[in-house]
Amino acid sequence: METIFEKQGGRYEIQGDYLLPCLTLGNEKGYEIGVWANRHRRYLKQHHRVRYYNHLTANKLDNYLADIEKQAEKMYEEIVNSLAKKEKVTEKLKADNPILWVKKMNSIRNRATEIVNAKVIFR
Repeated sequence: METIFEKQGGRYEIQGDYLLPCLTLGNEKGYEIGVWANRHRRYLKQHHRVRYYNHLTANKLDNYLADIEKQAEKMYEEIVNSLAKKEKVTEKLKADNPILWVKKMNSIRNRATEIVNAKVIFR
């Protein structure tokens, strides 16, 4: 007699005296999971376990994290460009005084990272 699981294309494997279902996750695309997504994953795992496991068991975690990564990267670039424009950190400054340019850009990047962490990672 065939089970519902077998009718839907599933199969069983014999392990000792037991028949165990062979379960595999669906075909996930190779998503780009970077720093921002890994930080968000760690945050979800520690502080929002139900949400984390819902995404994981629905096989949507990688897709969700890839979306977070795209949003965070876009926000980071926009903030860096905006702050650089406000503070007049230009290519001319880079050519005239490279050390000052590096100091200002590092400051801008650090502030942008803090902003993105607050808005995207810990939401």
